[in-house]
Amino acid sequence: MKALIIGATGATGKDLVQQLLADPDYSEVAVFVRKPLDFSHPKLSAHVINFDKPDEWKQLVNGDVAFSCLGTTLKAAGSNDAQWKVDFDYQYYFAKAASDNKVEDYILVSAYGANAKSKLFYSRMKGELEERVKTLHFGKITIFQPGMLDRKDSDRTGEVLGGKIIKFANKLGILESQKPLPTATLAKAMINAAKIKSNGYSNIKLGAIFSFAEK
Repeated sequence: MKALIIGATGATGKDLVQQLLADPDYSEVAVFVRKPLDFSHPKLSAHVINFDKPDEWKQLVNGDVAFSCLGTTLKAAGSNDAQWKVDFDYQYYFAKAASDNKVEDYILVSAYGANAKSKLFYSRMKGELEERVKTLHFGKITIFQPGMLDRKDSDRTGEVLGGKIIKFANKLGILESQKPLPTATLAKAMINAAKIKSNGYSNIKLGAIFSFAEK
């Protein structure tokens, strides 16, 4: 199989790429990035693209399964509009290209609480993306809604602090449903989801992601 990925340089994306490269079911892993990668692999092809110009790269989005785990923070983006461009526009351009090129399987990392009608900007943005993706012509769509992610060497202060608090609470037997999700576990769940032979739409939330990683 051939996998297509955006968000390959983020924490989840890095784990996803490494696991796919080690998976014998995949003969090719194509990533779409803004800058060249700092490593190579016989199964890996890296397309350095301008996400703002999908007409220049949309024909390259050809394969069996498309994984979308692109995302940024408001702090890194600098404004709501800039974050929307990365978290919504770029992901939709990629999904639309995959749909137009008849990629059958689409897997999206969204977020806990995603809701197109939410008054919260981030939740509304994620929810609107989910709704737009559902209008595209994929044979199968799987959307993951993780809560707090446990990223290796994270520089997100709030996330690191929040993760420590929740992990401490977990040791006390509380907030079990909110325990941080390691990005490697999320990546494994995404790969397992791609191997399930089914059609239609699935939404995988919080604790269920751990179960998917064990399949």
